[in-house]
Amino acid sequence: MQSKGLIKFVAIALAIGCIYSLSFTWVARQVEKDAREFAKGDPGKEKAYLDSMGTQPVYNLGFTQFTYNYVKEREIPLGLDLKGGMNVTMEISLTELVSNLANKNPDPNFTTALRNAENRLKSSQKDYITLFGEEFEKLNPNGKLAPLFATRENSSSIKPNASNSDVLTFLRKESESAIARSFNVLRTRIDKFGVTSPNIQQQKGTNRILIELPGVSDQQRVRKLLSGSARLEFWETHENTEIFPLLESINKTLSAIQQPAKDSTKAVAAITTKKDTSAAGGKLANLGAKKDSAGKDTSTTALNQAEQAKKNPLFALLAPATYQGENGQQALRPGPVVGYAAQKDTAKINTYLSNPAIRSMIPASTKFYWGVKPMNEENEVFELYALKATGFGGAAALAGDVITDARDDVGQDGRPEVVMVMNTEGANQWRRITAAAAADVNVKHSIAIVLDNYVYSAPTVQNEIPNGISSITGSFTANDTKDLANVLKAGRLPAPAKIVSEYVVGPSLGAESIQKGLISTLIGIAVILIFMALYYNKAGWVANVALMVNLFFLMGVLASLGAVLTLPGIAGIVLSLGMSVDANVLIYERVREELATGKSLRTAISEGFSKAMSSILDSNVTTFLTGLVLYVFGSGPIAGFATTLMIGIITSLFAAIFITRLIFEWMLKKDQPISFSIKATENLFKDSKFDFISGRRRFYLFSGIIIVAGLISMFTKGFSLGVDFQGGRSYMVAFDKDVSTNDVQNVLLKEFGTAPEVKSIGLTKNEIKITTSYKIEEVSEAAEAEVSKKLNDGLSKISPNYEIKDAQKVGPTIANDIQTSAIYSIIFAIIIIFVFILIRFRRWQFGVSAIIALLHDVLVLLSIFSLLDGLVPFSLTIDQAFIAAVLTVMGYSINDTVVVFDRVREYINERNTKNENLPTVINNALNSTLSRTVVTGICTMAVLVVIFIFGGDILRGFSFAMLIGVIFGTYSSLFVATPFVVEMIKNKVEVKPEVLKTSEA
Repeated sequence: MQSKGLIKFVAIALAIGCIYSLSFTWVARQVEKDAREFAKGDPGKEKAYLDSMGTQPVYNLGFTQFTYNYVKEREIPLGLDLKGGMNVTMEISLTELVSNLANKNPDPNFTTALRNAENRLKSSQKDYITLFGEEFEKLNPNGKLAPLFATRENSSSIKPNASNSDVLTFLRKESESAIARSFNVLRTRIDKFGVTSPNIQQQKGTNRILIELPGVSDQQRVRKLLSGSARLEFWETHENTEIFPLLESINKTLSAIQQPAKDSTKAVAAITTKKDTSAAGGKLANLGAKKDSAGKDTSTTALNQAEQAKKNPLFALLAPATYQGENGQQALRPGPVVGYAAQKDTAKINTYLSNPAIRSMIPASTKFYWGVKPMNEENEVFELYALKATGFGGAAALAGDVITDARDDVGQDGRPEVVMVMNTEGANQWRRITAAAAADVNVKHSIAIVLDNYVYSAPTVQNEIPNGISSITGSFTANDTKDLANVLKAGRLPAPAKIVSEYVVGPSLGAESIQKGLISTLIGIAVILIFMALYYNKAGWVANVALMVNLFFLMGVLASLGAVLTLPGIAGIVLSLGMSVDANVLIYERVREELATGKSLRTAISEGFSKAMSSILDSNVTTFLTGLVLYVFGSGPIAGFATTLMIGIITSLFAAIFITRLIFEWMLKKDQPISFSIKATENLFKDSKFDFISGRRRFYLFSGIIIVAGLISMFTKGFSLGVDFQGGRSYMVAFDKDVSTNDVQNVLLKEFGTAPEVKSIGLTKNEIKITTSYKIEEVSEAAEAEVSKKLNDGLSKISPNYEIKDAQKVGPTIANDIQTSAIYSIIFAIIIIFVFILIRFRRWQFGVSAIIALLHDVLVLLSIFSLLDGLVPFSLTIDQAFIAAVLTVMGYSINDTVVVFDRVREYINERNTKNENLPTVINNALNSTLSRTVVTGICTMAVLVVIFIFGGDILRGFSFAMLIGVIFGTYSSLFVATPFVVEMIKNKVEVKPEVLKTSEA
């Protein structure tokens, strides 16, 4: 074997990398275990413990240390289906945005075009702005958009004579800006919500934002948080020197009323920052310390941290905003920033400041707001601002709706800046506010830009601004100015974000999913290990070692990529392990063939690897391509399944081809005996003479009967569509006793006015799935509260003891998009497979036959799902998981087909030397692959049976679809795809007519 040294190096390097990546997960779990032991069941204490550990080193490698936050970011994150939590899809209302850009112009063509575009968006793949342009053109073929949008506010971007194309470009730019703005606002709200490891991402090419909040149970609070409109305000500010005496008084008062420290009090680390950029020294003790007449230092710095927390409750957490003067003394920093605190301490400081006794000390005109971003990413230090309420009723000086434009620009000095323009009313107030802020020549005051109660910037006013056009400069990067411009636009261009889809998983279902996922994984691995050892003897144990190495590499790569582990992802891992033995089986069957010809063990192993390589690569490439399609078109758990499947293919190839070869080379070097079968399997499938070709029409008839029956069922009975395909609300409910689905349906009929669909889940009768379209079109908080109340009122009449383990809501627009993506994914996968086979086999007949086999597999699977729906004691729902199963089945089927085609091609190339006709050649080729086909099929089906039995109700429909697909995928490779090759190429290959005449079936 060549390049053994390189392969060993790569294997060792990969192993070290995997250990390193997986170690973060292990360390994070240890810290969380300590937190649970400390909290003793108190979630508040557990969170406080983890927050306190955020910036503390918890992982020491000797040459470097990592904090808990760093470690947590690099662990293998669990998906919501395993951890519990809430998944929300927000949709930005571009209809309202475009209407606002036209100052809500009442033109009937304009308003109708907006409405029509919104309706078309539900069933179109085009973006909203394009649809709006098309609808306006239909209603007014010669109409101009410019007069609608050439307002004073848009004068810098739209001229009265601008073309419709220019206007649409402007609208598209503004819509992208609105989506980015909403994304930033939502991200900030979520960051401040206190959720561990949230995930927020913009879905490219759409006006949607996907949000995942692990561990969240208060749905109403989340809906309120995410759906609220952004509030932009401009506040006048206090100077630090004005507020510091107040903070001293607050600190003394807190010390007087503070109760004795509890056992849970944690030490607080001092905040140290660089000179002139933050709090020098970091503690009030250094500034407020006094000396007695003897010059002895009586500051609290000599106290230990626990005592300091008692004597200086506020300043133990909040470091004053100071700097070191020229004389080396601490001095108060000018400006509105009055202190600095670590993120983990901000909540405690807020509690102090909201204490009734403290509130009475703070003037009504003084407000304390935190900065939105940490000033120090490493230690997550935030600034506390002191704002001055000068508006009516203690409000801000100016509301953000006076902004007409805000853009990032480059100043005359070449530095990034933000240009802000106000309307006439705003300009007049802005002149008054800026004049007051700049009145004192010695102390220039700042104006704070506040969005949703967080300070985004607080520029110092140098001069009065009379015309409402302001330039904001500072230590900005280009990205900073873009973000700030977007923040400023939030006041002028509200683009409400509505919840169009949500998915809630209760903590009990998450824990149950983890348990079932682990059980199915362990049993699945055990089944494969036992089978391989029994069938291939010592070589089987070599394959088992490679399988475990494959699992190790797979988990390590997942960890290094930060891939989210979901329940379908676990199924993908188990399935990829079941399919990974295929490479070993291909190699071993080739080795057995070579040994049967009398070759030495070393030669047989070498030629076995060499001759199996083509089939291994071809089959795995096609499976990988279908996984890639699934990843591109899927989302959430389905994308997680695709990720594990693709990574599993790559790692299994490395383990099967290189690791097993290294082990065999080592065993040969040690002269150890290597057997590739036991007595019972030695001659199994050897010299099999099954005639696949002569009976092909019987197989066509068998498949045809299933498909025709299925088509009749599809057109008469139809399918049970999942919520993600038809839209609606779905709930998984567990009762403490068996319940009747009819009783539940009748009770909810009275509540909803329409009968929901109610089905039992699994083999028990105490868990049901409820699906309804009640108020699915409404997205208000009131509608959500009403649906929740009616559902709970109805369920409580069945039994007072129940748990909603899973809840899902999908709007019509999302459902249509999911359906469209599913169709596109299947079509795209078929095209990719056809092109690959056409290129690889250089015969269109092979490609067409493979596609016919794939269509056969999909139609059979759909037929069985339609025919058996309602007849089996588990759900056969057509949803995203089913589409994932279909695509995976296509990948498995084409994998099987390619292996068979490879052997057929090989036999066809050799046929002239044996004077055999085409059917005989193909029969021989199929019989020669029969052992591999059966062994791989058994391994994969065994794993699927394990997932079906032990994977839980969530995966039961998915695993059943996979099981049926693998059975018929194997069947189609032998009895459909290859016979069709005979049908199409038997007259294209030169054969002896007299032989063909006497031998053809």
